[in-house]
Amino acid sequence: MTEGNFTDYVKIRVTSGKGGQGSAHLRREKYVAYGGPDGGDGGRGGHVIIQGDKNLWTLFHFKFKRVYQAGHGEHGSKQTSTGADGADVYMKVPLGTQVKDAETNEVLFEITEDGEERVIAKGGKGGLGNNHFKSATNQTPRYAQTGLPGEEREILLELKLLADVGLVGFPNAGKSTLLSVITSAKPKIADYEFTTLKPNLGIVQYRDYRTFVMADIPGIIEGASEGKGLGYYFLRHIERNSTLLFLVPADAKDIYKEYEILLNELQKYNPELLDKERLVAISKSDMLDDELKAEMKIELDKNFKEIDYMFISSVAQQGIQQLKDKLWIMLNKNEED
Repeated sequence: MTEGNFTDYVKIRVTSGKGGQGSAHLRREKYVAYGGPDGGDGGRGGHVIIQGDKNLWTLFHFKFKRVYQAGHGEHGSKQTSTGADGADVYMKVPLGTQVKDAETNEVLFEITEDGEERVIAKGGKGGLGNNHFKSATNQTPRYAQTGLPGEEREILLELKLLADVGLVGFPNAGKSTLLSVITSAKPKIADYEFTTLKPNLGIVQYRDYRTFVMADIPGIIEGASEGKGLGYYFLRHIERNSTLLFLVPADAKDIYKEYEILLNELQKYNPELLDKERLVAISKSDMLDDELKAEMKIELDKNFKEIDYMFISSVAQQGIQQLKDKLWIMLNKNEED
């Protein structure tokens, strides 16, 4: 799905180069009697290589170029000179990009590190020159091998954002507002559903210059795992978040029920998402007085027995630092253990 410069799914055709032909040249020098074969090998065809680039965050640059062709290997020549290899083509992708076969939908590999390189289409091998085929009984072979053809295939590039914390919630839960307050990101904020039409990333500044990355995932609605609403297109991005922060507004009719609906949609999409660390933040809590909060806590403590929850207000800056502290502890729990 695409909005503006954000693209997270593209189909690409790649073709590697064919190998160069081997040379069948025979030596023809004035002072060399009975010059034998001296044909060189053909160069290999160019590879199509996918390379990770930490500075990219979208597949937008593939939107207008969907075909990639590597160079062909050059032919061999006399004096056993090998032809030049075909030029490789590099396709730079953001970290977290999965590469799939377009026909079978099989995941071929995933790029997760900066500078990581994987060959998606190998160039054809260059043909052998006639110098390789000389023997005692065949001293002047007048033939050489042709180069092997390159590979041609269609692939799918699917981006799954790499973030430490993923914001999960219904539309209008306050995810964009929280992201704008807790990070330097500037997501679109308005008083209507589906304000966020693309994932937004922001860097959370923590104590002692430490940081972690938070992603605002477009709002999920009931039935998103079956394709309803916008959340279906972006559920893939939640798979890459190590911690999930569920945002439920304080004015919700039933806070725990909303949390269960969100959890159910994640489970339907991918049951493994339930293995991630989870935290519930009750947003817009500035509208609650202390007495009402105390009453709500009695009910919430009964329901949220296995997961922590906390009251926050992005607008009033209430509980924001405590939220950062809690998330930092959760993100670094394994390292401390």
